Amino acid sequence: MTEELVFYTNPMSRGRIARWMLEEIGQPYRTELLTFGETMKAPEYLAVNPMGKVPTIRHGDTIVTECAAICAYLAETFPEKALAPRLEERARYYRWMFFAAGPLESAVTMKALGFEIPKERLRMAGCGSFGDVMNTLEKAVSASTYITGERFTAADVYVGSHIGWGIGFGGIERRQAFLDYVGRISQREAYKRANALDDEAVKTMQAA
Repeated sequence: MTEELVFYTNPMSRGRIARWMLEEIGQPYRTELLTFGETMKAPEYLAVNPMGKVPTIRHGDTIVTECAAICAYLAETFPEKALAPRLEERARYYRWMFFAAGPLESAVTMKALGFEIPKERLRMAGCGSFGDVMNTLEKAVSASTYITGERFTAADVYVGSHIGWGIGFGGIERRQAFLDYVGRISQREAYKRANALDDEAVKTMQAA
């Protein structure tokens, strides 16, 4: 596909997930760096993403927001990179992609905000308890080398980013299974390139 690929992000955001995925697909893209509360909320960007949040990608006339959707879209749009699930991998791929976007994101966010769900109301929360989420996630990353089996996919970009970010900021427990999993996926060259680009972007924005 020849349409221009534009990446709207801030290097101190979940945009790092999308950056890693963009580096995995290896297609040329243009980066637009946005500032929180300023260019992110400007009319020009709100016309692209009314939420005024990052990341967002624009591929020709197609706009995709939400990290999980961006990862899935890029994997399917550039199938030659073999990051989308094979038929036998789809169940685990979608299960854990949506688990990370739903229960994991919710549980970690509530913990960071200091909000604890009363035990008598746990059944009202889609994520359940924080402990249940951590135990379930541990089983997921311990079952095989990667989240869908023995092959790296876009689900590893998304789930792995959540775990790595969570460990770094204390939102996810430093269980050995999590450390081992992050250690495996962080050896990828695309991951290293993405981090280097975002680290450089941080310096650029701080110097501006």
